[in-house]
Amino acid sequence: MAELSGTGRTDRVVVVGAGLAGAQCAAVLRRDGWQGWITLVGEEPHAPYDRPPLSKDVLLGKTDSTALDLDFGQLEVELLTGRRATGLTPDGGPGTAGTLHTDAGDVRYDALLIATGSEPRVLPGAERAHLLHTLDDALALRALLRPGLRLVLVGAGWIGAEVATAARAAGCEVTVVEAGPAPVPGALPTEVGRAMAGWYAEAGTVLRCGTGVAAVEPGAVLLADGSRLPADEVVVGIGARPATGWLAGTGVALDAAGAVLVDERLRTTVPGVLAAGDCVGYPSARSGTRLTVQHWDHALQSGEAAAATLLGTDAPPYDPVQYFWSEQFGRMVQYAGRHGADDELLWRGSPDDAGWTVLWLRDGVLRALLAVDRPRDLTQGRRLVERGAVLDPARAADPAVPLKSAVAG
Repeated sequence: MAELSGTGRTDRVVVVGAGLAGAQCAAVLRRDGWQGWITLVGEEPHAPYDRPPLSKDVLLGKTDSTALDLDFGQLEVELLTGRRATGLTPDGGPGTAGTLHTDAGDVRYDALLIATGSEPRVLPGAERAHLLHTLDDALALRALLRPGLRLVLVGAGWIGAEVATAARAAGCEVTVVEAGPAPVPGALPTEVGRAMAGWYAEAGTVLRCGTGVAAVEPGAVLLADGSRLPADEVVVGIGARPATGWLAGTGVALDAAGAVLVDERLRTTVPGVLAAGDCVGYPSARSGTRLTVQHWDHALQSGEAAAATLLGTDAPPYDPVQYFWSEQFGRMVQYAGRHGADDELLWRGSPDDAGWTVLWLRDGVLRALLAVDRPRDLTQGRRLVERGAVLDPARAADPAVPLKSAVAG
């Protein structure tokens, strides 16, 4: 991967994408001594804000704003909102490394961070459906939720479950449709997803797995199995993809899924250009593959790692233990690490318990865990994944034994 251009007091760092990764990079740059210009460019009209509370606190009416606790004026960060990136020219001519093109004019840079995040996948034929990705999306959807509203959610992933939770709290009649055999297909094995299926019924939500959506019609959703669900409103939550279409023809290499290819320091194939957050595919020695991660913790950590690269600090290669959480149906679900299809799955407790944990082992080494209302398991397990600890399976399966005490030997 290419090296950065020289740095100095007059250098300008431009961050394109005013989400958590971009905002964190800008804040850490200034905190750790960057003396040059910093410009943060965002497509939305809002100042940078947190996305996880959108499907929780905002939909539940607990807040109207999830703005990050950062004073960009005090940080001397130029904030340009309402500007959509349209491309970049790496060779900006004399005195500058390149130019970022936006729909509101050009912005020159000496170093550039791409942090444009992800965009929700759309369902063909579902133009009438709602998406939940931005603050404006959340506020608009919240205004629709009311007792008796017939709401159909397409996708029983993390977002689908969280929206269903908020909609039930608002008194809506909720049906969730999932093409896979159980909730969270792809991310979790079917047997783990099925352990979560009962949560929907307990919350008064109808869950329909094993069938897709054929069409969204006025007042109804037509399923692939021929059945029709009455629907006053429809929300689609079937995942997201890197928001990198604007990089076509720029020389920034992308993978087949559209993620920006970076090295272990988050540098792209174009000199002076880095990338962080949801739009990145980074090499993970820990996982033995290249990863694209779309979670809050990754955005935070990769934004800070990008700042370290810009500052030229001697930071380790970017390869953290993945972590995310989801609050759904009155439960806290937390995951750390990364499991593979061939890893041994070990239950720690039973899905019938108030809280339970699933472990994934490879040759005895703890690779990942999913904890439901067992925060201590998550805290201890995350450290064990970091260490590559080998567990005694019999002790690890006993929920009465602290995970840290289940290390073999």
